[in-house]
Amino acid sequence: MDFFPPHLCTVDSARGVLENANGRYEKRLRDLNGLYRDEDAFRLLAETRGEEIAYEVTSFTPGHRVADLIMGVTKMAPGKVGDEYFMTRGHIHAQPDRPEIYFGQKGNGLMLLESPQGDVEILEISAHSICYVPPFWIHRSVNTGAEEFVMMFAYPADAGQDYEIIAASGGMRVRVVDDGAGGWRAEDNSSYRPRTPETVRSILAKADALA
Repeated sequence: MDFFPPHLCTVDSARGVLENANGRYEKRLRDLNGLYRDEDAFRLLAETRGEEIAYEVTSFTPGHRVADLIMGVTKMAPGKVGDEYFMTRGHIHAQPDRPEIYFGQKGNGLMLLESPQGDVEILEISAHSICYVPPFWIHRSVNTGAEEFVMMFAYPADAGQDYEIIAASGGMRVRVVDDGAGGWRAEDNSSYRPRTPETVRSILAKADALA
């Protein structure tokens, strides 16, 4: 049997990158159409700052077997659209029974989590804190600080991402907005559509089928 050779990467917290990585992708502000409640504010932002990078991911992928781990670094720019803080698209894993960890490196932000049934959890992340995302939880990162928000992450290499589960429900159940006092608050998303029992069962059944 051929074994994959050991590999060393370095997290550069100041730059927000994983050195010695073999993968990279970015999302520019103009790519995030449909995420934010204030469509007029987003349109103006896209027209004036659309080419700016909203978030960037550098990663190392050794392979795609379940026994492998993908690891990487996410760097998020600070800012708001209207009163809503910058966020990632968010996803559930395509193989939904796969977990993930996020290790805060720089800045301050949140992990917004939602179960298929619509239960919500919000965890604050800062430097040196570790967030565990259990299997089956939809998750989205939010930068609530005034500087770049940087996290290291790791998850099983066969997990994959399903972004459409959020779009199909009109977004996540809550939005994270400026509370007007230097902090944040969660408020209900009026566009949210709860998943049907059939949809929830299909997510759980998919995990059973993959076991």
